[in-house]
Amino acid sequence: MFWLLDTAKTAEHGEHAAKSAHHTPIIVELVNHYFGQPVYEFQIRYTKPKWDLFFAKFHTTPEAVFGPYTPETAIPWYTVMFIIACILTVTIIWILKGKLSTEEPGPGQQTLEVGVLAVRGMLADIVGPHGLKYFPIVMTFAVLILVSNLMGLFPLFMSPTAATSVTFALGLSSFLYYNYVGIAENGLFGHLKHLAGPIWWISWLIFPIEIISNLIRPFSLGIRLFGNIFADEQVQVTVANIYPPWTNWALPVLLMPLGVFVAFVQTFVFILLSQLYLSEVSHAPHEEHDEHAEVVEGHPSLDQDEALAVS
Repeated sequence: MFWLLDTAKTAEHGEHAAKSAHHTPIIVELVNHYFGQPVYEFQIRYTKPKWDLFFAKFHTTPEAVFGPYTPETAIPWYTVMFIIACILTVTIIWILKGKLSTEEPGPGQQTLEVGVLAVRGMLADIVGPHGLKYFPIVMTFAVLILVSNLMGLFPLFMSPTAATSVTFALGLSSFLYYNYVGIAENGLFGHLKHLAGPIWWISWLIFPIEIISNLIRPFSLGIRLFGNIFADEQVQVTVANIYPPWTNWALPVLLMPLGVFVAFVQTFVFILLSQLYLSEVSHAPHEEHDEHAEVVEGHPSLDQDEALAVS
């Protein structure tokens, strides 16, 4: 478990800039105060020697790559903030859910239903009706990323998605999931065959291009999410420091709607791309296709969606 925390120290220039632009939240200092020393001792004893051997081959040190090893920074700020985001996600859903009612739904339940129906509609449109089975994973991505994006707008918090370590982890999770779905539904050979394209005589050219394109996807997802959230935070900080202390609160508050808009848009883009990747590897069962075809033939005046409703 501790080696995950050590690996999480691999924040690049973006995280260092983000941390320097903000004062470290007190909750991060408290977590490191109580738990940083044992984590630091574990890193020094077990993980740092391995990193020393690895980076010695490149004539550098883990300190030059990760930053100094200290008890005060043993647990990175983005690790603490992401754990808080997970807790907040569960708490917010529980609060909005409230007491479920079909006759008199409360405002929280209605708000939650709007998000649920929006994501379900996207899945049905992009992946197909059979794609609703992926709803739990996609909705988890949506709520978790949205909460993480919005955290930076509140005092005592920072957006964990303003760190590449978090956004790359999210991008890698999406990458692993849709490839798992592709292998589970089509088999390993069928999944790889899909990457070769439908035209056999140029498959030797398409296959390596598709492999490279797929390997780039987790990085593109991570960089896109990180870059926009980090840039939004930097704008807030720059504006706040124009003429302190007068601009410390007034101007950032005026820019808050823009931050909320960016948070929602980046959440939408992430889950949209994840669903597009799922649509490439997941296909409706043949029986379902046949049933829908019969329905459409039996109702020539109906479009496909209406025919599905009839079926």
